[in-house]
Amino acid sequence: MKLALVQFNPTIGDVSGNTARMLAAVTRAESAGADLAVFPELAVVGYPPRDLLWRKELIEAVERALWEKFAPSSKKMGILIGAPVKGDNCLHNAALLFYGGMLVGRQEKTLLPNYDVFDETRYFQPAEDLYPSRFQGEAIGLTVCEDIWNDKDYWNRRIYDIDPVEELVAEGASILVNISASPYHFGKRRLRAQMLSHTARKHSRLLVYVNQVGANDELIFDGSSMVIDELGQVIWEGRAFEEDFAVIDVGAPRTGRESKAVNEDVSCVHAALVLGIRDYLRKTGFKRAVVGLSGGIDSSVAAALAAAALGPENVLGVGMPSRYSSPDSLRDAEALSVNLGIGWRVVPIDQVFQSYLVSLCENGKPKLDIAEENVQARIRGNILMFISNREGFLLLSTGNKSELAVGYCTLYGDMSGGLSVLADVPKLMVYELASYINRKREVIPSGVFTKPPSAELRPDQRDEDSLPPYQVLDPILKAYIEEGLSAGEIAGRGFNSDLVAKIISKVDAAEYKRRQAPPGLKVTTKAFGMGRRLPVAWSPGW
Repeated sequence: MKLALVQFNPTIGDVSGNTARMLAAVTRAESAGADLAVFPELAVVGYPPRDLLWRKELIEAVERALWEKFAPSSKKMGILIGAPVKGDNCLHNAALLFYGGMLVGRQEKTLLPNYDVFDETRYFQPAEDLYPSRFQGEAIGLTVCEDIWNDKDYWNRRIYDIDPVEELVAEGASILVNISASPYHFGKRRLRAQMLSHTARKHSRLLVYVNQVGANDELIFDGSSMVIDELGQVIWEGRAFEEDFAVIDVGAPRTGRESKAVNEDVSCVHAALVLGIRDYLRKTGFKRAVVGLSGGIDSSVAAALAAAALGPENVLGVGMPSRYSSPDSLRDAEALSVNLGIGWRVVPIDQVFQSYLVSLCENGKPKLDIAEENVQARIRGNILMFISNREGFLLLSTGNKSELAVGYCTLYGDMSGGLSVLADVPKLMVYELASYINRKREVIPSGVFTKPPSAELRPDQRDEDSLPPYQVLDPILKAYIEEGLSAGEIAGRGFNSDLVAKIISKVDAAEYKRRQAPPGLKVTTKAFGMGRRLPVAWSPGW
């Protein structure tokens, strides 16, 4: 049996556009002699559609696509797609197998994730039954994404009582097929490859895994689809962070190998962020981006990512020096723009800043307080938004996860923008990304790496005036935000207990800022945003 594996990048809600592109892939699969074309989870509507699933017109459009487009197109070849389908007064997240113009197999998703970024119990009801679907002499065990993530022999702690894969094998499944929309975070590709290999080997079944690719709002999907043999060896692996198409004869002699994903490194984060920027602009109708360039590491990395995503001709860097900006910072920002080939513009802010001082300070004399620091950031944010509005650029904000975590950022200032590129990238990882960007030639000037991190909002300012070194701060933040550890547990790792308490207090107090931040691209196990839902007004009274 020949399978056409279609690693697909859908646009959420675009049923007609997604359907047209999927049917083009079906035609391509037919021409290649495939017996069955396999698409990802909810491919017809894109994942995650969220509350669009409550729109009657969306579900009606899906039904028309299924029965007026996909069913008739399956007369010569099978089509396996993911779509939301109606049940008894409910919706199901289903895998649908069409062949001969008819629906010959259907399996609803059994395990509905309701943690982190997932909220599927809000929309769907789980499957009541699990049975293989018959096709071309095979009993295909269909599963949808989460259904394959609950093997009791692999995980130390299982979320669900049932293992759909185990039940399908018990019912006679000869091949396992999983259609997915599995979001990326650093380390996920390696983990997923190891888990899938274990599952195939445990059940001695060929396992076909087809994952969505592309970015939808905060979430980035890496693709990395796979076909794994009965020994747990990879016999085909889809490209990471881009669409892919392959026809695999699962009955032909084959040679297995280890997945490329086991060598995951910072290059994957780079690829993820580039894809995240590109798809966010494309799917929201923007073509160009503007970035405020300070000469620091964060804005340099953000600009380099934007240039890689959109092409340098579609990126504008803006330098906005003040009386506190060092000459080296402006020089490095300009050098970066030249190295990248992006647009470059300088808009000094001191005249505007002085007008604030004259209006709000006695005799116009600076007090060097937080109000004056913040107003400089807000002047810069207003300038960038003015350029955005007038010239049609999307403003990319450049603050990193470490800063957002402890509130080292200014509302309506450096937090202004339509997309926060580094919102889930800790400061130390920003430096790793910068080194990766410079792997072949100097793109980011060397001075950007060596200068002490500073917002340059007052004389001789340094980040470490108010924060511990990032080599100390980042591990504390990771333990608290991503691992969910208590202050005592973090201190038990060798950190000063007073410092840990101070950092946690800063994180909690800055929730109101993050609530007003633009969407940020998720690349760690726990990002600020849709997967971390905390109140603004609360107090730790335990």
